[in-house]
Amino acid sequence: MAIIVNDSNFEEVVLQSELPVLVDFWAEWCGPCKMMMPIVEEIATEYAGKLVVAKVDTASSPGTAARFGIRHIPTILFFKNGEVVEKQVGATPKTALVERIKAIL
Repeated sequence: MAIIVNDSNFEEVVLQSELPVLVDFWAEWCGPCKMMMPIVEEIATEYAGKLVVAKVDTASSPGTAARFGIRHIPTILFFKNGEVVEKQVGATPKTALVERIKAIL
C-alpha cells in the first residue's frame, strides 16, 4: 500500500529513504489521478521491499507540490538518493512506469 506523504513528512519518507521512491502527486478532484490510483497501488504491492511508493495530495500539501514544480497532475516523480531521477506527467500505462522503475532499481 502506498504511503500518504505531506508537507511535514516528505523529507523523512522520501528524501531520506534508502530505497528508490515513486511519488504520485494527485488530487481528489482529478479524474486522471483516480485512473492512476489502482496502478500505483499495484506497483506498491509488487515492489514492496524494493521501492517506496508514496502519494502526495497537492491540495493538502501545496508546499511540497510547489517545491518540485508540480503544475499538472497526475505527476509521478522517481527519487533515488534524495534526488529526482525520472518524471512522468499525466496518466500513463503501468508498463511505462515499470520500465522507469526497473531503470532506477
